[in-house]
Amino acid sequence: MKAKRAMSGFTLLEIMVVVAIIGLLAAVIVPNVIGQGETAKVDLTKANMGKIVQQLDLYKFNNGSYPTSEEGLNGLVERPNSARKWPDGGYLPKVPLDAWNNDYVYISPGVEGPFDLLSMGADGVEGGEGSDADINWRDVQ
Repeated sequence: MKAKRAMSGFTLLEIMVVVAIIGLLAAVIVPNVIGQGETAKVDLTKANMGKIVQQLDLYKFNNGSYPTSEEGLNGLVERPNSARKWPDGGYLPKVPLDAWNNDYVYISPGVEGPFDLLSMGADGVEGGEGSDADINWRDVQ
């Protein structure tokens, strides 16, 4: 008598269940991962603003005032005429850009304090929401 061989493999129903589970996992995980890049850029911009503010404060400590709006952040890279003390190499090696390669906006005297330091966000224009929202140093502290 011939013995029946058991067939191995997956049924169509088993394959459909696995595909459905993978689809559900992807629907939950992918949206969370996609937004992390922009969140990281916002965090990087805030951290860089903190470093810029440290150098602005050191400039003020050495010179009695912050660089003017006309001097801008370039006043931390190249010695302005108003600077009494100047470290070798300046306060910063180059004028920094935010995480989206846009210039920071520096205003001195500022509207809300001795200076204002802003990033216009991903879109590079005033206003916006999410990663396009402006980042004000006063809100980061």
